[in-house]
Amino acid sequence: MKILVANLGSTSLKWRLFDAAGGSERLLHKGGFERVTDYPRAIDDCLAQLREAGHIRSEADLAAVGFKTVIARGVSGCVALDEAVVRAMEDYSALAPAHNPAYITGVRLFAARMPSVPLVGLFETAFYQWIPEAAQRYAVPESWHAAGIRRWGFHGASHKFVAERSAELLGREDVAERARRLYVDGGASPVRDPALRVISLHLGGSSSITGIRNGVAIGNSLGMSPQSGLPHNNRVGDLDSFAVPYAVRALGLSIDEVERQLCKESGLKGVSGVSNDIRDIDAAAISGNAAAARALDLFVHEARRWIGAYLVELGGLDALVFTAGIGENRAELRSRIAAGLEGFGLKLDAARNDTVRGAEGEISAAGSPVKAWVIPANEELVVAREVQRFLQSGRRPG
Repeated sequence: MKILVANLGSTSLKWRLFDAAGGSERLLHKGGFERVTDYPRAIDDCLAQLREAGHIRSEADLAAVGFKTVIARGVSGCVALDEAVVRAMEDYSALAPAHNPAYITGVRLFAARMPSVPLVGLFETAFYQWIPEAAQRYAVPESWHAAGIRRWGFHGASHKFVAERSAELLGREDVAERARRLYVDGGASPVRDPALRVISLHLGGSSSITGIRNGVAIGNSLGMSPQSGLPHNNRVGDLDSFAVPYAVRALGLSIDEVERQLCKESGLKGVSGVSNDIRDIDAAAISGNAAAARALDLFVHEARRWIGAYLVELGGLDALVFTAGIGENRAELRSRIAAGLEGFGLKLDAARNDTVRGAEGEISAAGSPVKAWVIPANEELVVAREVQRFLQSGRRPG
Protein backbone atom coordinates (compact mmCIF):
# COMPACT_ATOMS: atom_id res chain seq x y z
CA MET A 1 0.00 0.00 0.00
CA LYS A 2 1.79 3.12 -1.24
CA ILE A 3 0.65 6.45 0.16
CA LEU A 4 1.88 9.78 -1.15
CA VAL A 5 1.80 12.57 1.46
CA ALA A 6 1.70 16.01 -0.16
CA ASN A 7 2.69 19.13 1.77
CA LEU A 8 1.38 22.20 -0.03
CA GLY A 9 2.49 25.80 0.36
CA SER A 10 1.53 28.93 -1.49
CA THR A 11 4.62 28.51 -3.72
CA SER A 12 5.89 25.05 -2.79
CA LEU A 13 5.13 21.35 -3.15
CA LYS A 14 6.90 18.82 -0.96
CA TRP A 15 6.16 15.13 -0.69
CA ARG A 16 7.02 11.83 0.93
CA LEU A 17 6.07 8.41 -0.42
CA PHE A 18 5.48 5.65 2.15
CA ASP A 19 5.00 1.94 1.67
CA ALA A 20 2.58 0.84 4.38
CA ALA A 21 2.44 -2.81 3.27
CA GLY A 22 2.48 -5.14 6.24
CA GLY A 23 2.73 -2.24 8.65
CA SER A 24 6.27 -1.47 7.48
CA GLU A 25 5.86 2.32 7.20
CA ARG A 26 8.91 2.50 4.94
CA LEU A 27 9.84 5.89 3.53
CA LEU A 28 10.48 5.24 -0.15
CA HIS A 29 11.06 8.71 -1.52
CA LYS A 30 10.96 12.37 -0.56
CA GLY A 31 11.39 15.54 -2.55
CA GLY A 32 9.98 18.94 -3.27
CA PHE A 33 9.91 22.09 -5.32
CA GLU A 34 10.17 25.71 -4.17
CA ARG A 35 8.97 28.83 -5.98
CA VAL A 36 6.26 26.90 -7.78
CA THR A 37 4.31 28.95 -10.32
CA ASP A 38 2.77 26.07 -12.29
CA TYR A 39 1.17 23.57 -9.90
CA PRO A 40 -0.14 21.12 -12.55
CA ARG A 41 3.40 20.83 -13.91
CA ALA A 42 4.81 20.45 -10.38
CA ILE A 43 2.42 17.55 -9.71
CA ASP A 44 3.41 15.93 -13.01
CA ASP A 45 7.09 16.38 -12.17
CA CYS A 46 6.54 14.85 -8.72
CA LEU A 47 4.95 11.76 -10.30
CA ALA A 48 7.74 11.64 -12.89
CA GLN A 49 10.35 11.50 -10.13
CA LEU A 50 8.48 8.65 -8.44
CA ARG A 51 8.34 6.75 -11.74
CA GLU A 52 11.99 7.37 -12.53
CA ALA A 53 12.97 6.11 -9.07
CA GLY A 54 11.03 2.92 -9.80
CA HIS A 55 8.51 3.37 -6.97
CA ILE A 56 5.41 3.59 -9.16
CA ARG A 57 4.54 2.88 -12.79
CA SER A 58 1.65 5.35 -12.76
CA GLU A 59 -0.60 7.10 -10.26
CA ALA A 60 -2.74 3.95 -10.29
CA ASP A 61 -0.08 2.40 -8.04
CA LEU A 62 -0.94 4.91 -5.30
CA ALA A 63 -3.42 3.73 -2.69
CA ALA A 64 -4.10 7.36 -1.75
CA VAL A 65 -2.71 10.85 -1.52
CA GLY A 66 -2.72 12.21 2.02
CA PHE A 67 -2.74 15.87 3.04
CA LYS A 68 -1.96 17.63 6.34
CA THR A 69 -5.00 19.87 6.02
CA VAL A 70 -5.47 22.64 8.57
CA ILE A 71 -9.06 23.63 9.31
CA ALA A 72 -12.55 23.40 7.81
CA ARG A 73 -15.95 24.54 8.98
CA GLY A 74 -17.67 21.65 10.75
CA VAL A 75 -15.04 19.09 9.72
CA SER A 76 -12.16 17.49 11.63
CA GLY A 77 -10.45 14.14 11.91
CA CYS A 78 -9.28 12.04 8.96
CA VAL A 79 -11.72 12.40 6.07
CA ALA A 80 -12.13 12.00 2.33
CA LEU A 81 -11.42 15.31 0.61
CA ASP A 82 -14.54 15.50 -1.52
CA GLU A 83 -15.91 18.78 -2.85
CA ALA A 84 -18.10 19.32 0.22
CA VAL A 85 -15.04 19.18 2.52
CA VAL A 86 -13.05 21.46 0.21
CA ARG A 87 -15.89 24.00 0.33
CA ALA A 88 -15.84 23.72 4.14
CA MET A 89 -12.13 24.57 3.98
CA GLU A 90 -12.99 27.60 1.85
CA ASP A 91 -15.44 28.74 4.54
CA TYR A 92 -12.53 29.00 6.99
CA SER A 93 -9.85 30.33 4.63
CA ALA A 94 -9.90 33.66 6.47
CA LEU A 95 -8.72 31.86 9.63
CA ALA A 96 -5.75 30.24 7.88
CA PRO A 97 -4.89 32.53 4.96
CA ALA A 98 -1.35 31.17 4.67
CA HIS A 99 -2.51 27.54 4.58
CA ASN A 100 -6.05 26.85 3.40
CA PRO A 101 -5.94 28.51 -0.03
CA ALA A 102 -2.81 26.55 -0.99
CA TYR A 103 -4.34 23.26 0.11
CA ILE A 104 -7.65 23.98 -1.59
CA THR A 105 -5.89 24.70 -4.87
CA GLY A 106 -3.63 21.68 -4.53
CA VAL A 107 -6.38 19.23 -3.61
CA ARG A 108 -8.48 20.27 -6.59
CA LEU A 109 -5.49 19.94 -8.92
CA PHE A 110 -4.64 16.48 -7.57
CA ALA A 111 -8.30 15.47 -7.98
CA ALA A 112 -8.28 16.62 -11.61
CA ARG A 113 -4.94 14.95 -12.31
CA MET A 114 -5.77 11.57 -10.72
CA PRO A 115 -9.56 11.24 -10.32
CA SER A 116 -9.41 7.52 -9.42
CA VAL A 117 -6.96 7.97 -6.50
CA PRO A 118 -8.52 8.63 -3.06
CA LEU A 119 -7.55 11.99 -1.57
CA VAL A 120 -7.60 11.99 2.24
CA GLY A 121 -6.98 14.83 4.69
CA LEU A 122 -5.88 14.62 8.32
CA PHE A 123 -6.93 17.94 9.81
CA GLU A 124 -4.57 19.67 12.23
CA THR A 125 -7.50 20.18 14.61
CA ALA A 126 -8.08 16.41 14.96
CA PHE A 127 -5.76 15.90 17.96
CA TYR A 128 -7.85 18.29 20.05
CA GLN A 129 -11.28 16.70 19.60
CA TRP A 130 -11.20 15.33 23.16
CA ILE A 131 -9.82 18.28 25.15
CA PRO A 132 -12.00 19.43 28.07
CA GLU A 133 -14.78 21.85 27.18
CA ALA A 134 -13.25 24.56 29.36
CA ALA A 135 -10.11 24.38 27.20
CA GLN A 136 -12.19 24.82 24.04
CA ARG A 137 -14.25 27.84 25.04
CA TYR A 138 -13.76 31.56 24.74
CA ALA A 139 -15.81 33.78 27.05
CA VAL A 140 -18.08 34.95 24.22
CA PRO A 141 -21.86 34.81 23.78
CA GLU A 142 -23.25 31.39 22.97
CA SER A 143 -24.15 32.51 19.46
CA TRP A 144 -20.47 33.27 18.80
CA HIS A 145 -19.42 29.86 20.10
CA ALA A 146 -22.06 28.15 17.96
CA ALA A 147 -20.66 30.00 14.94
CA GLY A 148 -17.28 28.32 15.50
CA ILE A 149 -15.48 30.95 17.59
CA ARG A 150 -13.58 28.62 19.91
CA ARG A 151 -10.12 27.20 20.51
CA TRP A 152 -9.43 24.61 17.82
CA GLY A 153 -5.70 23.93 18.28
CA PHE A 154 -3.26 23.11 15.48
CA HIS A 155 0.00 21.22 14.76
CA GLY A 156 -1.99 18.13 15.69
CA ALA A 157 0.07 15.68 13.63
CA SER A 158 3.32 16.93 15.17
CA HIS A 159 2.09 16.77 18.76
CA LYS A 160 0.47 13.36 18.18
CA PHE A 161 3.80 11.97 17.02
CA VAL A 162 5.43 13.38 20.18
CA ALA A 163 2.69 11.72 22.27
CA GLU A 164 3.49 8.35 20.70
CA ARG A 165 7.27 8.58 20.60
CA SER A 166 7.76 10.09 24.07
CA ALA A 167 5.68 7.28 25.59
CA GLU A 168 7.89 4.74 23.81
CA LEU A 169 11.06 6.43 25.08
CA LEU A 170 9.70 6.46 28.62
CA GLY A 171 8.84 2.76 28.51
CA ARG A 172 5.06 3.28 28.47
CA GLU A 173 3.92 1.15 25.55
CA ASP A 174 0.37 1.21 26.94
CA VAL A 175 0.28 5.00 26.49
CA ALA A 176 2.02 4.80 23.10
CA GLU A 177 -0.63 2.38 21.87
CA ARG A 178 -3.39 4.61 23.18
CA ALA A 179 -1.89 7.58 21.31
CA ARG A 180 -1.53 5.53 18.12
CA ARG A 181 -5.19 4.45 18.28
CA LEU A 182 -6.52 7.84 19.30
CA TYR A 183 -8.44 8.52 16.08
CA VAL A 184 -9.82 4.97 16.10
CA ASP A 185 -11.28 4.81 19.60
CA GLY A 186 -11.14 8.41 20.86
CA GLY A 187 -8.67 7.71 23.65
CA ALA A 188 -10.73 4.96 25.23
CA SER A 189 -7.84 2.48 25.38
CA PRO A 190 -6.99 1.71 29.03
CA VAL A 191 -3.63 2.69 30.49
CA ARG A 192 -2.04 1.82 33.80
CA ASP A 193 -1.22 4.21 36.63
CA PRO A 194 0.53 6.55 37.10
CA ALA A 195 -0.55 9.01 34.44
CA LEU A 196 2.09 9.96 31.86
CA ARG A 197 2.36 13.75 31.63
CA VAL A 198 4.15 15.33 28.68
CA ILE A 199 4.48 18.91 27.45
CA SER A 200 5.25 19.08 23.73
CA LEU A 201 6.89 22.20 22.28
CA HIS A 202 6.57 22.49 18.49
CA LEU A 203 8.86 25.47 17.90
CA GLY A 204 9.50 26.65 14.35
CA GLY A 205 8.30 29.19 11.84
CA SER A 206 4.93 28.49 13.41
CA SER A 207 4.98 27.43 17.07
CA SER A 208 2.65 25.84 19.58
CA ILE A 209 2.72 24.06 22.92
CA THR A 210 0.46 21.19 23.95
CA GLY A 211 -0.17 19.44 27.24
CA ILE A 212 -0.61 15.67 26.87
CA ARG A 213 -1.96 13.27 29.50
CA ASN A 214 -1.73 9.56 28.73
CA GLY A 215 -1.33 10.20 25.00
CA VAL A 216 -4.32 12.55 24.71
CA ALA A 217 -4.10 16.35 24.36
CA ILE A 218 -5.59 18.50 27.11
CA GLY A 219 -5.12 21.76 25.19
CA ASN A 220 -2.98 23.72 22.74
CA SER A 221 -1.57 27.24 22.80
CA LEU A 222 -3.02 27.93 19.34
CA GLY A 223 -6.64 29.00 19.50
CA MET A 224 -9.17 29.74 16.78
CA SER A 225 -6.54 30.39 14.13
CA PRO A 226 -2.84 29.68 13.47
CA GLN A 227 -2.25 33.41 14.13
CA SER A 228 -2.65 32.93 17.92
CA GLY A 229 -0.51 31.53 20.74
CA LEU A 230 3.26 32.07 20.74
CA PRO A 231 4.84 34.71 18.46
CA HIS A 232 5.45 33.07 15.08
CA ASN A 233 7.98 34.01 12.42
CA ASN A 234 5.83 36.83 11.01
CA ARG A 235 2.41 36.18 12.61
CA VAL A 236 1.37 37.95 15.76
CA GLY A 237 0.48 35.24 18.28
CA ASP A 238 -1.75 36.18 21.21
CA LEU A 239 -3.21 39.70 21.06
CA ASP A 240 -5.89 41.51 23.03
CA SER A 241 -9.05 41.50 20.89
CA PHE A 242 -9.55 45.24 21.38
CA ALA A 243 -6.16 45.99 19.83
CA VAL A 244 -7.68 45.57 16.37
CA PRO A 245 -10.43 48.22 16.59
CA TYR A 246 -7.99 50.50 18.40
CA ALA A 247 -5.42 50.14 15.59
CA VAL A 248 -8.12 50.88 13.00
CA ARG A 249 -9.00 54.15 14.72
CA ALA A 250 -5.62 55.27 16.08
CA LEU A 251 -3.46 54.35 13.07
CA GLY A 252 -6.02 54.89 10.35
CA LEU A 253 -5.69 51.34 9.07
CA SER A 254 -8.29 49.36 7.18
CA ILE A 255 -9.31 45.94 8.42
CA ASP A 256 -7.56 44.39 5.43
CA GLU A 257 -4.33 46.23 6.27
CA VAL A 258 -4.58 45.23 9.93
CA GLU A 259 -4.97 41.61 8.85
CA ARG A 260 -1.99 41.87 6.49
CA GLN A 261 0.26 43.35 9.15
CA LEU A 262 -0.78 40.83 11.79
CA CYS A 263 -0.18 37.93 9.38
CA LYS A 264 2.92 39.12 7.54
CA GLU A 265 4.67 41.90 9.48
CA SER A 266 4.29 40.84 13.10
CA GLY A 267 5.66 38.05 15.27
CA LEU A 268 9.44 37.75 15.56
CA LYS A 269 9.85 39.79 12.40
CA GLY A 270 7.73 42.64 13.73
CA VAL A 271 9.44 42.82 17.12
CA SER A 272 13.01 42.37 15.87
CA GLY A 273 12.73 44.54 12.76
CA VAL A 274 15.38 42.21 11.34
CA SER A 275 13.91 39.10 9.77
CA ASN A 276 11.39 36.31 10.19
CA ASP A 277 14.27 33.80 10.41
CA ILE A 278 15.38 32.90 13.93
CA ARG A 279 18.97 32.46 12.71
CA ASP A 280 19.14 36.05 11.47
CA ILE A 281 17.50 37.34 14.65
CA ASP A 282 19.91 35.41 16.86
CA ALA A 283 22.92 36.69 14.92
CA ALA A 284 21.65 40.25 15.23
CA ALA A 285 21.05 39.82 18.97
CA ILE A 286 24.61 38.52 19.45
CA SER A 287 25.94 41.55 17.59
CA GLY A 288 24.13 43.86 20.01
CA ASN A 289 20.79 44.55 18.29
CA ALA A 290 18.45 45.30 21.21
CA ALA A 291 15.25 44.75 19.20
CA ALA A 292 16.44 41.32 18.08
CA ALA A 293 17.28 40.39 21.66
CA ARG A 294 13.82 41.61 22.70
CA ALA A 295 12.17 39.31 20.12
CA LEU A 296 14.02 36.30 21.52
CA ASP A 297 13.16 37.31 25.08
CA LEU A 298 9.47 37.51 24.13
CA PHE A 299 9.56 34.10 22.45
CA VAL A 300 11.16 32.49 25.50
CA HIS A 301 8.74 34.25 27.88
CA GLU A 302 5.68 33.08 25.99
CA ALA A 303 6.95 29.50 25.75
CA ARG A 304 7.56 29.42 29.50
CA ARG A 305 4.13 30.93 30.17
CA TRP A 306 2.44 28.04 28.35
CA ILE A 307 4.69 25.47 30.00
CA GLY A 308 3.61 26.85 33.35
CA ALA A 309 -0.06 26.59 32.42
CA TYR A 310 0.23 22.95 31.43
CA LEU A 311 2.38 22.09 34.45
CA VAL A 312 -0.56 23.13 36.60
CA GLU A 313 -3.18 21.43 34.42
CA LEU A 314 -1.23 18.18 34.32
CA GLY A 315 -0.40 18.30 38.02
CA GLY A 316 3.29 17.79 37.35
CA LEU A 317 5.48 16.58 34.52
CA ASP A 318 7.26 13.46 33.29
CA ALA A 319 8.80 14.79 30.09
CA LEU A 320 9.38 18.04 28.25
CA VAL A 321 9.81 17.51 24.49
CA PHE A 322 11.20 19.88 21.87
CA THR A 323 10.36 19.39 18.19
CA ALA A 324 10.26 21.24 14.83
CA GLY A 325 12.97 23.48 13.36
CA ILE A 326 13.73 25.74 16.33
CA GLY A 327 13.07 23.06 18.93
CA GLU A 328 15.34 20.56 17.20
CA ASN A 329 18.23 22.87 16.37
CA ARG A 330 18.45 25.85 18.74
CA ALA A 331 20.15 24.49 21.87
CA GLU A 332 20.52 27.94 23.42
CA LEU A 333 16.78 28.62 23.22
CA ARG A 334 15.99 25.18 24.67
CA SER A 335 18.27 26.01 27.58
CA ARG A 336 16.61 29.36 28.18
CA ILE A 337 13.10 27.91 27.98
CA ALA A 338 13.88 25.11 30.44
CA ALA A 339 15.90 27.28 32.83
CA GLY A 340 14.92 27.20 36.51
CA LEU A 341 12.69 24.13 36.26
CA GLU A 342 14.81 22.13 38.72
CA GLY A 343 12.17 22.73 41.38
CA PHE A 344 9.72 20.83 39.16
CA GLY A 345 12.16 17.95 38.72
CA LEU A 346 13.82 18.89 35.41
CA LYS A 347 17.55 19.44 35.13
CA LEU A 348 19.15 19.85 31.72
CA ASP A 349 22.56 18.46 30.88
CA ALA A 350 24.36 21.37 29.19
CA ALA A 351 26.73 19.13 27.21
CA ARG A 352 23.93 16.88 25.96
CA ASN A 353 21.81 19.87 25.06
CA ASP A 354 24.62 21.45 23.04
CA THR A 355 25.26 18.18 21.20
CA VAL A 356 21.72 17.26 20.16
CA ARG A 357 20.80 19.17 17.01
CA GLY A 358 18.42 17.91 14.35
CA ALA A 359 18.31 14.39 15.77
CA GLU A 360 16.53 12.50 18.51
CA GLY A 361 18.21 12.57 21.89
CA GLU A 362 17.79 13.05 25.61
CA ILE A 363 18.99 16.42 26.90
CA SER A 364 18.13 16.02 30.59
CA ALA A 365 20.81 15.24 33.15
CA ALA A 366 21.39 11.72 34.42
CA GLY A 367 19.07 11.11 37.34
CA SER A 368 16.73 14.00 36.48
CA PRO A 369 13.24 12.88 37.64
CA VAL A 370 11.68 14.73 34.69
CA LYS A 371 13.14 13.93 31.30
CA ALA A 372 13.78 16.34 28.43
CA TRP A 373 13.98 15.10 24.87
CA VAL A 374 14.46 16.36 21.35
CA ILE A 375 12.19 14.39 19.01
CA PRO A 376 12.35 15.39 15.34
CA ALA A 377 8.97 16.18 13.82
CA ASN A 378 7.44 13.43 11.67
CA GLU A 379 4.06 14.81 10.67
CA GLU A 380 4.06 13.07 7.29
CA LEU A 381 4.38 9.66 8.94
CA VAL A 382 1.37 10.42 11.14
CA VAL A 383 -0.63 11.43 8.06
CA ALA A 384 0.39 8.24 6.24
CA ARG A 385 -0.62 6.09 9.23
CA GLU A 386 -4.03 7.69 9.53
CA VAL A 387 -4.67 7.55 5.79
CA GLN A 388 -3.86 3.84 5.90
CA ARG A 389 -6.32 3.34 8.76
CA PHE A 390 -8.91 5.36 6.86
CA LEU A 391 -8.56 3.10 3.82
CA GLN A 392 -8.57 -0.08 5.87
CA SER A 393 -11.75 1.01 7.63
CA GLY A 394 -13.58 0.69 4.34
CA ARG A 395 -14.40 4.37 4.08
CA ARG A 396 -13.93 5.81 0.61
CA PRO A 397 -14.60 9.10 -1.12
CA GLY A 398 -18.17 9.18 -2.39
